[in-house]
Amino acid sequence: MTQIFTQETLIRYVYNDLPDRDRRDLETALRHDAELAAECAELLHLHAALNGLRMEPSARTTEAILRAARG
Repeated sequence: MTQIFTQETLIRYVYNDLPDRDRRDLETALRHDAELAAECAELLHLHAALNGLRMEPSARTTEAILRAARG
């Protein structure tokens, strides 16, 4: 039986949010479907890159907030 995995399933896999049976089924499919494996690898790469980003305000913004707080 051929099973179709959606983008949502792959994203849930990347975020480790799949039930065990679904995870095992997907991992089996990944071993046999190079295109699916490539798509999953890209999502894993993007997930790692996004986790590596650090967002913070600029020094100028922080200073403006502090000035406003001081009155």
